[in-house]
Amino acid sequence: MSDSARTELVAVDIGGTHARFAIASVDDRGQITLGEPVTLHTSEHGSFQLAWQAFRERMGGSLPPAVSIAIAGPVGGDVIRFTNNPWIIRPALIREKLGVEHYTVVNDFAAVAYAVALAGEDQFLHLAGPEGPLPASGTLSVLGPGTGLGVAHLWRNGLPHGQGGFYHVQATEGGHIDYAPLDLIEDAVLARLRKRHNRVSVERVVSGPAIVDIYHTLAAMQNRAVHELSDVEIWTAGTDQSDPLAAAAVDRFCLSLGSAAGDYALAHGAGGVVIAGGLGYRIRETILSSGFSERFRAKGRFASLMAQIPVKLITHPQPGLYGAAAAYVREHVQ
Repeated sequence: MSDSARTELVAVDIGGTHARFAIASVDDRGQITLGEPVTLHTSEHGSFQLAWQAFRERMGGSLPPAVSIAIAGPVGGDVIRFTNNPWIIRPALIREKLGVEHYTVVNDFAAVAYAVALAGEDQFLHLAGPEGPLPASGTLSVLGPGTGLGVAHLWRNGLPHGQGGFYHVQATEGGHIDYAPLDLIEDAVLARLRKRHNRVSVERVVSGPAIVDIYHTLAAMQNRAVHELSDVEIWTAGTDQSDPLAAAAVDRFCLSLGSAAGDYALAHGAGGVVIAGGLGYRIRETILSSGFSERFRAKGRFASLMAQIPVKLITHPQPGLYGAAAAYVREHVQ
């Protein structure tokens, strides 16, 4: 294959805590190859442009003249503001500020849904529901907890690529719908959160930082005094079982994740669900041993319907970067 048949771009995945960069290469068949990713902390860079410059320096001072940016938040409008970090991006200035000729901007979980659309069956881990592959046609709900809770959905027509195969990705802000507790413990979590928030959304309970409120709620219910720990410390102590209270908080988190996943499947009319994100992958064994599956199915009169829906975890190491590149290919190459 000649170099002229290959497209190179910078794929970027920006969340609340991290900004990930990688050089993506696309061949003449649309196959995407990612280079080694570079992860920067958003708190250590005053703007996206400064983070871009830091990445460019790591790459020897030059980058391909194209970029696809996956953003944790709504991407419409003249000014893009992030949900969980203070950066802003003005799309009209991307070419000038970054020195690129072409760009794509996509919601971060829309990017993950693009990755789901292209991933092979060997890149999914079964979590719940019937064994076997995800349905080839219809809607898939895609969600993942991180600094916030990302949600998107994917529709595909079931035909192979090159034979009329088509898919459509829809970004959403589903992580911001109202939270619905299901038992007394979750009532207590909600009561704690309502002291700080007039309105409590799902991502206040189903996201990485939410483990702190879950942990303190469980401690208060046991009249137990605990030290102030960061979310990272609680996740670590919970997943390695070194702190029983933290382990109980992680297990409770998995229940809430199962409930939310089932709600999105019902709302989207989904025939399958995919959990994504680094946090989901890190706690995959805990999800499998928790009550996630039972909570996913616990939808009253629709329990039998929910039992027919497969739930998978995407194991691709960088679905946001891969999906950002795929979104660029859809817009500029294919």
